[in-house]
Amino acid sequence: MKIPSHLEQAIRQQLEVGKTLNCYIYDTTAMQDKIHHLNQIMPQGVEVFYAMKANPHTAFLAAARSAGARGIEIASLGEAEKAVTAGFQANQLIYTGPGKSPEELLWGVSHGIRTIHIESLTEAHRLQAICAKLNKKQDILLRINADFDIHEAQTTFSGGSKKFGVDEEKLAAILPQILALEHLNFRGLHVYAASGVLNVDDLLKNCQLVFAMAQQIEVDYPATCCDTIDFGGGFGVDYLEEGRDFDPQRYADGLAKLIAQYGFAGRTFFLELGRYLAADSGWFCTEVLDIKDSRGKKQVICAGGINHFRRPAALAINHPMAIVRSDREKLFPAQESVRNQAVYFGGPLCTGADKLANNVMIDAVDVGDIAVFGLAGAYGLTMSNLAFLSHESPEEIVLNEAPE
Repeated sequence: MKIPSHLEQAIRQQLEVGKTLNCYIYDTTAMQDKIHHLNQIMPQGVEVFYAMKANPHTAFLAAARSAGARGIEIASLGEAEKAVTAGFQANQLIYTGPGKSPEELLWGVSHGIRTIHIESLTEAHRLQAICAKLNKKQDILLRINADFDIHEAQTTFSGGSKKFGVDEEKLAAILPQILALEHLNFRGLHVYAASGVLNVDDLLKNCQLVFAMAQQIEVDYPATCCDTIDFGGGFGVDYLEEGRDFDPQRYADGLAKLIAQYGFAGRTFFLELGRYLAADSGWFCTEVLDIKDSRGKKQVICAGGINHFRRPAALAINHPMAIVRSDREKLFPAQESVRNQAVYFGGPLCTGADKLANNVMIDAVDVGDIAVFGLAGAYGLTMSNLAFLSHESPEEIVLNEAPE
């Protein structure tokens, strides 16, 4: 990974403070560029939402708003409140995820949220009761656990037994019951098959299967129209730097053909993107505190571990990384160092699971240098085990913040 010059400058400025360096550095320029680009190339009717679970920092919410995201995809009341505080209106929020509490549904209905995505018949009846009490009607999408999956995806959300949505084969029994709930306004479907997909054809196949499902519903229920379809997210990020970047233009072209093929022009299509928008707008930077040789393998121990950057261990992948050299004097002549070796990076936690990178080839690293992990803008700090061992939380430093 090549470190941008402005990032290295920011790291060296932090080194001058004299405190052990352990921080996230954000630059949301890339995120804003991606949103602008997607808004330009996507077919008419496609609306880009920022899935703020990827990174709820105010800088990322400001970037989404400044760049023209249609709104925010939320999965909790806490996210809803943060989005509104950042300047989004409640009617710019779409609410997904299983296990919505009565308090969360009440907030959504009473504040006029755009859509609530129903995950079960129980949730539909819970929402119906709340709407009846408030004498309001709520637009909903029904989430389907489709009977297909995407095999090359980083994470799958459909196929097999899942906590997400209504099983596709139960649709004929459940949909009529939902349509009969007079305070719920059925607008369409939410089918999110997988996350972290790099193969455009796989996601387009998902779109085709969802369109066929919507078309069949309209045949079976002539008074019903699926005028809104949420494909979820799924755009992958090439964490392994294999030159397999997701091609949004190819996806946009393929989706346009499918919309024409199924006669779905004039409908609304949601894309709720998180990691694809946020990943390359952040870096986790942590100081090397120790290097030791353990039975022929070098172990590099950093100030931050999975308590601050859990994703590499959780998904068992190495993020792209680089070293910023500090050129500090050795504490003693025999102090260990690394030169052209495959080594392991971990943090200060009292668990063997505390791994930042496994068997990664490093040209040179010494105690006092800074290990920089790229593509850390998504699922970084808030995904981590922050309370474990009560270490101080890393600072979050924002470069080039978008105007509010």
